[in-house]
Amino acid sequence: MRAVLLGVNTAVVTENNPAGLRLVGAGYCIIYEYIYIFETNRMRAVPTWIDKVHDRDKVEQCIYDLAFKPDGSQLIVAAGNRVLVYDTADGTLIQPLKGHKDTVYCVAYAKDGKRFASGSADKSIIIWTSKLEGILKYTHNDSIQCVSYNPVTHQLASCSSGDFGLWSPEQKSVSKHKVSSKITCCGWTNDGQYLALGMQNGVVSIRNKNGEEKVKIERPGGSLSTIWSIAWNPSKDEHNDILAVADWGQKLSFYQLSGKQIGKDRALNFDPCCVSYFSKGEYIVMGGSDKQASLYTKDGVRLGTIGEQNSWVWSCRVKPESNYVVVGCQDGTIAFYQLIFSTVHGLYKDRYAYRDSMTDVIVQHLITEQKVRIKCRELVKKIAIYKNRLAIQLPEKILIYELYSDDSSDMHYRVKEKICKKFECNLLVVCSQHIILCQEKRLQCLSFNSIKEREWLMESLIRYIKVIGGAPGREGLLVGLKNGAILKIFVDNPFAITLLKQATSVRCLDMSASRNKLAVVDEHNTCLVYDIRTKELLFQEPNANSVAWNTQCEDMLCFSGSGYLNIKASNFPVHQQKLQGFVVGYNGSKIFCLHVYAMSAVEVPQSAPMYQYLEKKMFKEAYQIACLGVTDSDWRDLATEALEGLDFETAKKAFIRVRDLRYLELINSIEERKKRGETNNELFLADVFAYQGKFHEAAKLYKKTGNDSRALDMYTDLRMFEYAKDFLGSGDPKDTKLLITKQADWAKNINEPRAAAEMYLSAGEHMKAIEIIGDHGWVDMLIDIARKLDKAEREPLSKCAAFFKKLKHHGYAAETYAKMGDLKALVLLHVDVYHWEEAFELLEKHPEFRDDVYVPYAQWLAENDRFEEAQKAFHKAGRQDEAVKVLEQLTHNAVVESRFNDAAYYYWMLSMQCLDIARENESKKEEMLKKFHRFQHLAELYHVYHSIQRYTDEPFSSHLPETLFNISRFLLHNLTKDVPLGISKVNTLFALAKQSKALGAFKLARHAYEKLQGLRLPARFQESIELGSLTVRSKPFHDSEDLVPMCYRCSTNNPLLNNQGNVCINCRQPFIFSASSYEVLPLIEFYLEEGITDEEAVSLIDLEAPQTEKRGIKWQEMSSGESQSLRLDDSMDDPLEDPFMAKLSFEQGGSEFVPVVVSKAVLRSMSRRDVLIKRWPRPLSWQYYRSLLPDVSITMCPSCFQMFHSEDYELLVLQHNCCPYCRRPIDEPN
Repeated sequence: MRAVLLGVNTAVVTENNPAGLRLVGAGYCIIYEYIYIFETNRMRAVPTWIDKVHDRDKVEQCIYDLAFKPDGSQLIVAAGNRVLVYDTADGTLIQPLKGHKDTVYCVAYAKDGKRFASGSADKSIIIWTSKLEGILKYTHNDSIQCVSYNPVTHQLASCSSGDFGLWSPEQKSVSKHKVSSKITCCGWTNDGQYLALGMQNGVVSIRNKNGEEKVKIERPGGSLSTIWSIAWNPSKDEHNDILAVADWGQKLSFYQLSGKQIGKDRALNFDPCCVSYFSKGEYIVMGGSDKQASLYTKDGVRLGTIGEQNSWVWSCRVKPESNYVVVGCQDGTIAFYQLIFSTVHGLYKDRYAYRDSMTDVIVQHLITEQKVRIKCRELVKKIAIYKNRLAIQLPEKILIYELYSDDSSDMHYRVKEKICKKFECNLLVVCSQHIILCQEKRLQCLSFNSIKEREWLMESLIRYIKVIGGAPGREGLLVGLKNGAILKIFVDNPFAITLLKQATSVRCLDMSASRNKLAVVDEHNTCLVYDIRTKELLFQEPNANSVAWNTQCEDMLCFSGSGYLNIKASNFPVHQQKLQGFVVGYNGSKIFCLHVYAMSAVEVPQSAPMYQYLEKKMFKEAYQIACLGVTDSDWRDLATEALEGLDFETAKKAFIRVRDLRYLELINSIEERKKRGETNNELFLADVFAYQGKFHEAAKLYKKTGNDSRALDMYTDLRMFEYAKDFLGSGDPKDTKLLITKQADWAKNINEPRAAAEMYLSAGEHMKAIEIIGDHGWVDMLIDIARKLDKAEREPLSKCAAFFKKLKHHGYAAETYAKMGDLKALVLLHVDVYHWEEAFELLEKHPEFRDDVYVPYAQWLAENDRFEEAQKAFHKAGRQDEAVKVLEQLTHNAVVESRFNDAAYYYWMLSMQCLDIARENESKKEEMLKKFHRFQHLAELYHVYHSIQRYTDEPFSSHLPETLFNISRFLLHNLTKDVPLGISKVNTLFALAKQSKALGAFKLARHAYEKLQGLRLPARFQESIELGSLTVRSKPFHDSEDLVPMCYRCSTNNPLLNNQGNVCINCRQPFIFSASSYEVLPLIEFYLEEGITDEEAVSLIDLEAPQTEKRGIKWQEMSSGESQSLRLDDSMDDPLEDPFMAKLSFEQGGSEFVPVVVSKAVLRSMSRRDVLIKRWPRPLSWQYYRSLLPDVSITMCPSCFQMFHSEDYELLVLQHNCCPYCRRPIDEPN
């Protein structure tokens, strides 16, 4: 047989095989060498080995069943009453197994390959090991019909005429289940969950692993449609389990596990005896009464005959994971076949169509790798593809498909036309509006309506045909004949045009993109290239089996042969590289190659032909080749060569491809200079050499063209200072100094800073040197420079000092500032590094820097949580506002954090601060005095609440019940209007209620508990308050008289809770409280008569005139306008009456307070021990208090003017070592 040529819309006919034409594709040719084709568009079956089984008496033994070992190495055969084991490689009988006494009907191998089973008419099952040893035997009541191993659990199902059994290696007993009809076949699902039983009465029963029936399928025809064979599809790609059922109603049907039928029944026209799937489920093998084994698709479409036999085919099986099929017959024949599937395919440019599963067509886009499957559901005989058309020949029709859109990447095809006619042809070719049928010497052109429009009869066998494009309906065909003639045929022209005629037979043809050149491969494997117009042979190359022109470049073609790919450009020598397969197309840098049955697009860099053009300085042609596809380095080489050849246009395009902006800038600058009239190519070439790193060549050209300065700039920019010095020779000293400076810059840039600094110093660039030295922390060099510099050079000295400061060498920084005489900078240096002692020493000599020291000092103290000192420092700096802000923030923080003692202290300090501001700033006096009184009030409230808070929140209290009782009352009297932040009325009432109850003030306690009921209570107090309010109701509704406070001025007993506040209800005299126990002190505040100064009053009191010399002083009520006052008048007659102890007649519950005003005489009569004076600083007036019980010792703090019982004060001072209210240290002088 001759070699067979295949191609796109290409075909080959040989003398020995005139029917051997076969479509490979549409558009490009390919040659197969030494492929022998029996059936061009189907599969073929090759017998591997055949055996015939007889008994001892030469009686033929029916082959009832077959089973492969899972690895495919052995075949188990049920023949007569023996089990035969064959080697599948060559058909050798390994061993006959004897154990049954009657005909063996069935065999099955376990999926794990460890054991197999056989079932016989002697009603027994034998389990055999893979070493061919029988290990177990069990029986049924009837003859065994079929056996099947579970693929997952290896449980064995054995079926007889009346029941079926389930046995597994783990259990000794066999569980059996009765059935209503004879079981003929069985099979497990792929997951081993269900067992299908085919029965004589036409029923398929699907059971679970326990033998319970889950689904029942009844075939029409009942017992006339005996189920003789079933098989589950083993494919893992199927979404559902699919069961193939073959019955003796001569039907093949498919069902889902649920019992739902898939599609319609397939008529068989014979009684099927066996059904078997290929391992991947794509094909079915079936045999029976038609005495042959046939191949079907998984959907039941018949594809062809595997092997015809002389008797019924009772069993067929497919070897696991292979294309081998074994057939067992009635007459004892065992035939082992290999199935070979031929390829039917077509190619056009980057679209490749090929047959899959015999009935499907897959179109693959070779560039994008997209694939689309077209299901034809019939045997695909031929395929042709051209542009947007796809033709598929089926047994009885031809389908014409078209693309949905003109998009080059669109892969959606739809049916355009159907030609419902059977055609006999060797080759099918499709055009835009026609199909071409090729049969030996005859070509027929048919429209899509199956009308024959034209016919051409060739003088010799057609060896090659190809569509070469053209207008729709007028396409050209390139035809090569066996006699060496090459013709061009247009589908709308009845006359063929002879292009040329050669002596040797044509095997492959292709025409260049411009249709000026023709490449031919002849029968001697020679590639010949002709000029079509002159018929001249341009060149020829040996060892070619296929050829293709580049569709994007006129002068490039490639051909394959002898395992090599050959690329030829113009008349240059051929470039070779290894390639397995056959070239069928050449598009840009992609070569389409068919290797065995797989089509692939191989990316081939066009480097070799590009370099061939570069060697000849043919830059534009080299650029065209590069555009087809070369590597980045090839593009760069092209760009460089073109640039050196001063072909700036090609160089520019090439550098754009590699995105080299540097060279593009160079080319643009040269083009601009050329526009301005520069024509010196040597100067342009010097610039090119400089960019390429050929500096010495560039310098020579610069010197030659008189551009010495450009050479010098180039060397200095490149830090080639030695070359620059050589180039300069003994030139200008200024140039030399400039060169040193540039060298220093370079040394800095290349990370040699010490050398750079030294060079800068030698060039007199002190600032640059200091910058480098300072950045690298070389303190010794910095000290040396600072000491050598003149004090007039302030900028470098200042830079030195800044670096000393940055490097934390503050002593050297101070020395430098002192050298410069910059005192302010020196002060700021001490401040920055927190050397406060040195800063204050300077401040004593130079008070003008007061703000520069005290303000940062205060801020530093505040940052270090020394707020009180910070506040004082702000004072000293004269920053009263900042001082107040610090204290206000401190106070707020203390309240938020429930540090009420601290809050009281800070409020007191705030009030004194406000007093200072009022004294110093007349414009803020009124505002600050208001703040003073408010802050004094808040200080007292927080001081008191501190005790309440400690009592309610802490488990133990150091305060006596009477103290807590007094404190609670005092606080409540002051909370009648606004409640300050942080103070809880609930806590206050709770403390009052508890202490009132404890001290016997039951009425007050009941009142407090009632008030609490109207407030939102914390959960921790809830139970205690509810219990207290209940228990207090059992107590008397009055308060203990011992607790009732008395006014020392009018001797009136006051209620425990006074709606007037902390004043007497009768005389409105404010109560003076001890700042520790908050008992009412026996003090009455009195005021000086108008005209008496504080100093005069103190001197009068200090006189302490004897009582006997006193004249009678009487109280005299004075009224003037809206005010009312009591006056002690020395004009009264009674000399014995003490005015402070006199009975005063006040209207009970008078609405206005009448203060005590004293004259000089009364002041003289007072004892110094009985008078306490609050000596407030200006602008406040002093306050005077007289003790009515001199025996009660009272102490007043000289700082905050709070009154205490002397014993309490001494105890608190001992505890805290300071005043408990204002925290004045005890040893601090007044």
